[in-house]
Amino acid sequence: MDRQELIARLRVIIKPFATNTEAFENLTEETDFIKDLNINSANLVDIVLDIEENFDVVIDNADMERMLDVKTAVEIIETKLAEK
Repeated sequence: MDRQELIARLRVIIKPFATNTEAFENLTEETDFIKDLNINSANLVDIVLDIEENFDVVIDNADMERMLDVKTAVEIIETKLAEK
């Protein structure tokens, strides 16, 4: 799976939680989940759970705490997929 495909799948997961639709429409790797998309911390946990289910990976607490923007999320998912 290439990076663009991974981001496309991530967009589907993030969409229901993003309250700033303009920022979501212009989503890039630099997009911050909290500052740009106005996603609260409880919903961030839901996103991580959806990522785990969608990509069939396990994300530990240390990685979960780092997963605050699209780029970091993609890097963590890529690392987890490579470990499989």
